[in-house]
Amino acid sequence: MNHAPRLLASSVVRGSRLGQSHGGLFLVDMLEGTIEQKLDWNRTDIDVSGRGGDRGLRGIAFHRDNIIVAANAEILFLDRDFNWTETYTCRFLRHCHEIAVHGDLLFITSTGFDSILTFDLRSRTFEQGLQLRYENGTAKVLAYDPQAAQGPAPSQTLHINSVTATATDIYVSGLRMQQLLRIRGEEVVAVATLPMGTHNAQLLAGGLIYNDTAADRACFHSGGRIVTMSVPVYPHELILNSERVDAGVARPGFARGLCEVAPGRVAIGSSPSTLSIHDLRSGTRVLSKNLSMDVRNAIHGLAAWPYEE
Repeated sequence: MNHAPRLLASSVVRGSRLGQSHGGLFLVDMLEGTIEQKLDWNRTDIDVSGRGGDRGLRGIAFHRDNIIVAANAEILFLDRDFNWTETYTCRFLRHCHEIAVHGDLLFITSTGFDSILTFDLRSRTFEQGLQLRYENGTAKVLAYDPQAAQGPAPSQTLHINSVTATATDIYVSGLRMQQLLRIRGEEVVAVATLPMGTHNAQLLAGGLIYNDTAADRACFHSGGRIVTMSVPVYPHELILNSERVDAGVARPGFARGLCEVAPGRVAIGSSPSTLSIHDLRSGTRVLSKNLSMDVRNAIHGLAAWPYEE
């Protein structure tokens, strides 16, 4: 591979304690093999109960000169030099996973409310909330004002974890959703079937791609053909904190984080924190870079770095 982009990855350190690093931002040159930690997320004012809890950093997006990163219940704005410049939140933002930018709008998965929030990047305000639910097997959407005092109750029934958008549509999927849904106004339509337990499901290159997290791989469906891309597997003796696997805190092979890096090439994240670039036609892994052999350290968000030197 003669050219590979730099990738910006976020991570979550499952099971970490207050005062310890529980995630960060890493700029990785896949061709040179260099890793730069740009932000260490070691907040002490979060809930660390459970495996992931409020730990770490999540989705990544870009808008003009802004790097936008999701934390559990905050949207962080950084400049190109990774100086933290602004923070936004609202009462209906909880357990955020992926985010996406289209035009001047930021779309946010508020997993703790089974919702998608829309944030206007010009006015810096939360504009709309959309809570998803199923009624008698049919997907429905409830619109609400994310700045209002009243709104939907917390809910994680669907565990929404992925969002992409176009000028007219919002595409949504989740860990407990076996469909990729398209939201257009008040209309909700299933556009693809998914296995249970996916991350990062989206339409790409005329097909459907997603991390089949339960099977430690990514899958690309196109033209009636399925291409599978397995994440790297490491010898047990090389994995740090392997006893945490038995304790159920973390496991190797957990596939999460996905982005297009070039026509026909995608990057996939996995644990212990590893970035891999795969060819979509063959599924072949053409490059791979490990950031940490600690099994608790898992990639969350992943994006191709858009800025020149």
